[in-house]
Amino acid sequence: MSALPHDSSPSPSYTTSFAGRYDDWFAASNTDSTVGFLAALAKEGPPGPLLELGSGTGRVALPLAELGLTIEGIDASPEMTAQLQTKPGASAVRVTLGDFSAPLDPADEGRYALVYAAGGTFAELDTQEAQRRCLASAARRLKPGGRLVLDAHLPEALATRGNGTQPVDTPGEGFVLRTRTLRPASQQYTSDYAILDDGRMRHVRVSFRYFTPGELDLLAELAGLRLVRRTGGWSGRPLTDSSTHHVSVYELPLDRRRQGAPFRVR
Repeated sequence: MSALPHDSSPSPSYTTSFAGRYDDWFAASNTDSTVGFLAALAKEGPPGPLLELGSGTGRVALPLAELGLTIEGIDASPEMTAQLQTKPGASAVRVTLGDFSAPLDPADEGRYALVYAAGGTFAELDTQEAQRRCLASAARRLKPGGRLVLDAHLPEALATRGNGTQPVDTPGEGFVLRTRTLRPASQQYTSDYAILDDGRMRHVRVSFRYFTPGELDLLAELAGLRLVRRTGGWSGRPLTDSSTHHVSVYELPLDRRRQGAPFRVR
């Protein structure tokens, strides 16, 4: 049996080399529950637009816009953003190209009712400093009473069930194997994807930094945010000992800005 042709070039970023096939291979099956969770949460806070950190191909942003919500996005990948812009309803979502962990434009301060990151996007910031900087920037974007929402793996589940190689349940055609490798000394992990694409085996690596919910709460507190809800997933089910993920909801207290608390991103 002959080996498949192999692309031996340096491992590409999925946001550049695979943007056109991303939805076929990696679009998550929990889109409906994610959209429902965020739409319900948007009704609880102040009026205003929503901002997605890492808007990608519009998997979450576009369905939210279809519900009549005002959605904006930030994404570092022109290729992924270009895919979003080819889809129906794309004109309703304004995307800014850039690093969502960077200090914000002063014009964006206090603009948003809800800021969110889905699909493990926040963990792609693979240092604690980048994650701290992102939370501080997100807090500054929020209106008083606004919410920040993100999802993440629970480290214990990563350690006991996340290592090794397994097939990825892809919504479209194609075959994808993922090998996840934990690096506890640096609190990081990598996901290596072997992708059978048009008869060729392609490879892409994505790096992440994992964290405990307690560490995330501390970083959020440093940004002036307080935890108001934590669930075991976008479905809203309770967080239990058997949960593999969590969705954490933070709020910028109504009196935070009036008290003149510092918001500095260094």
